[in-house]
Amino acid sequence: MAHPVVVEQSRAIPVAVPDAFAKTLPMLLPTLFHRWYGPIPPIKAVHGQTGDWSAVGQTRSIALTGGGGMRETLTRVDAPHAFGYTLTDVKGAMAPLIDHVEGLWKFDEHGTGTLVTWQWTLHPKSAFTAPALPVFARIWRGYANQALATLSDYLLR
Repeated sequence: MAHPVVVEQSRAIPVAVPDAFAKTLPMLLPTLFHRWYGPIPPIKAVHGQTGDWSAVGQTRSIALTGGGGMRETLTRVDAPHAFGYTLTDVKGAMAPLIDHVEGLWKFDEHGTGTLVTWQWTLHPKSAFTAPALPVFARIWRGYANQALATLSDYLLR
């Protein structure tokens, strides 16, 4: 079995840790991921979510522009420090490369604000596609920087 690839990006945002966590966890995904980044499409819609996104075990389906998508399961809620999720049933451009993704958002005190870190552990579809994951990881870092800038603007409103 091929080894997973871990990629992460961080951004310091001048808001308190509890506020950053409380506003990020329930944020509407199409608001956060509303722009293309290279080949990575924006999120068009979320389906099947009941209530606020806040409890371990909740699931939802994510629809991407262009027809791709995935299923997200909330796997960890450790307020106000972190929340985690797993992406499965990947469809679209990432499907040939990625079997599943373990995602993690971390919120740490940093100066007078919060260091928000977004991490993905990419599990390759096969040993054959595993060598392409570092290339995807480089693209993902730019995507994550774009999302963290959007998150910063949202939190500072």
